[in-house]
Amino acid sequence: MITRLFIKASIVAGFLIFSFTANSADLSSRQSALKSIQAQINQQQNSLKDTSRQREKLIALLKSDEQAIAKAAKKVNQSQNSLAEVNVKINALDKQQIDLAKLKTSQQDTLSKQLSSAYLAGNHDYTKMMLNQQNPATVERMLAYYQFLNNARIKAIQQLKQTSIDLNKVKQQQVTAQQKLNALVIDQKQQALQLTKEQGQRQQTLTQLQRTLSSKGAELEQLQIEEASLKRIVQQAMLAAKANPTMDGLVSQKAKLKWPTNGRVSKRFGSNRSGQIVWKGTVLSAPEGQNINAVASGKVIYADWLRGFGMVLVIDHGKGYMSLYGHAQTLLRQPGDMVKTGESIALVGRSGGQSEPGLYFEIRNKGKAVDPAYYCR
Repeated sequence: MITRLFIKASIVAGFLIFSFTANSADLSSRQSALKSIQAQINQQQNSLKDTSRQREKLIALLKSDEQAIAKAAKKVNQSQNSLAEVNVKINALDKQQIDLAKLKTSQQDTLSKQLSSAYLAGNHDYTKMMLNQQNPATVERMLAYYQFLNNARIKAIQQLKQTSIDLNKVKQQQVTAQQKLNALVIDQKQQALQLTKEQGQRQQTLTQLQRTLSSKGAELEQLQIEEASLKRIVQQAMLAAKANPTMDGLVSQKAKLKWPTNGRVSKRFGSNRSGQIVWKGTVLSAPEGQNINAVASGKVIYADWLRGFGMVLVIDHGKGYMSLYGHAQTLLRQPGDMVKTGESIALVGRSGGQSEPGLYFEIRNKGKAVDPAYYCR
């Protein structure tokens, strides 16, 4: 038994070490790329063309960093869910063990009383009653009484035996669940360490990227590029939505929906962003890692990294309505998934080059952005 557990633990540990080593190699490669870009920027800082080119390289590297963070964060989230499930199972097994132990004690007490009764009635010998010439009715009653006691004892013994089997089975399940819990704790610690490393790499990349966006003109140019990217994604999403015309949309949901996450509104729809560019959605400041929930049921039609918005998920609600969730730390659903109102679809993050965690949230009707405050309360 101990040998099998040791082999199982060795296999789990080996897998975790291999996974962690692969992630570290990828991280090392991106760190090397960042150093190379930094050196080029330092040499070519006065050249606008070269700076623009390095900026594009940094954005590509930022994408890789944030995708790596999303992957690590998703694993951490899965581990947390698994830990919660195993803890619930362990608690249920503990309660079951207590109940079975009480039942076993009760059954042992019942059997003990039955055996004591049989012992006290032992002066009525079964064979003698069959052979003597007592009243047949009296003998019949005594035989029936003995048969009843005998059947009761057999039943009590069988019940006690089954309870003992069930109790041993529960104890074994407890051992297995605890071993799984221990492996998950080790796994989560390694995943959390990898997430921390990825976040550190991303911050270095972001610092270099911000150096190339020091002027207002460069910043405005990036916002225009990001808006164009989002517009292209929305158009693609609209085409995908046409293939799924059966959903009811949001026309009847005004002022009835819940905001996708709990947080403070830091940027309102329609407020100025930069130059002539205004906010097409609402930004909610919220803790990193907090759940983002679908505001209404629908179908996921986009789930990927998008320039300026980071990890983005788009849900088609039908009738030309869609909701968009950006700056996520990680996405928990894939294109094609059907989601229900209030279902967790992502985690709050700071992807897309954000310095503070939050959620960028849009609602669109036939491609046009509308104020989410009309629908959410």
